[in-house]
Amino acid sequence: MKIENKENLNEIIFSVLFVAGEGIEKSFIAEKLGLSEKEIDGAIKDLQKKYSGDSGVHIITYKNKVQLASNPEYADFIGEVLNPIREKTLTRAALETLAIIAYKQPITKLEIEEIRGVNNCDYAIQILDDQGVIEVVGRKDAVGKPLLFGTTDAFLKRFNLQDLAELPDYDGLLERIRVIEDGSDKSKSDSLYNEFKLPEEEELPDFLKDEQNLTEVKADEE
Repeated sequence: MKIENKENLNEIIFSVLFVAGEGIEKSFIAEKLGLSEKEIDGAIKDLQKKYSGDSGVHIITYKNKVQLASNPEYADFIGEVLNPIREKTLTRAALETLAIIAYKQPITKLEIEEIRGVNNCDYAIQILDDQGVIEVVGRKDAVGKPLLFGTTDAFLKRFNLQDLAELPDYDGLLERIRVIEDGSDKSKSDSLYNEFKLPEEEELPDFLKDEQNLTEVKADEE
């Protein structure tokens, strides 16, 4: 198995990314192909030049990973075709919860509720976990050892960020969310995903049941 030339390497990497369907560590590609990371980076840059602008496919990088992604300019068209199977939207409550987690991580559910000024954010957390944009990253060294939540690589990909350092200003993002909640700015708020209603009652995942029990015990004590 031999890589003939630079163009051949570019197409090999493109093929790998196409079949993988998810982000792959650049160092892993280099190791398996017996090349240096510098050579892999060069090929990726070539691919990014080729697949850019009006191209339907773009090459994105994040956290030393590389992945194929659709051109965000075509999101509405993609949505029209794939509407029956595309992802559920992040509701406004979930977006607000996600913003808090992104900027305050690691953070507990109770701390999120205190910041949002709500009594319960179980379903917002459940939706974010189902979407894979947050995950449990540990437990806080406090009474009850509550779960700590943080964002995932999927969060970076969804919002087209290289890393958390690229997050916009916290107050600015919350203001943006407030505008969306008020309904005064409809632009792009639902350009990628459909709105959907949460059921009035839904079984909580196991990882949230402990949190709910802890909250109920604390309420009884007060």
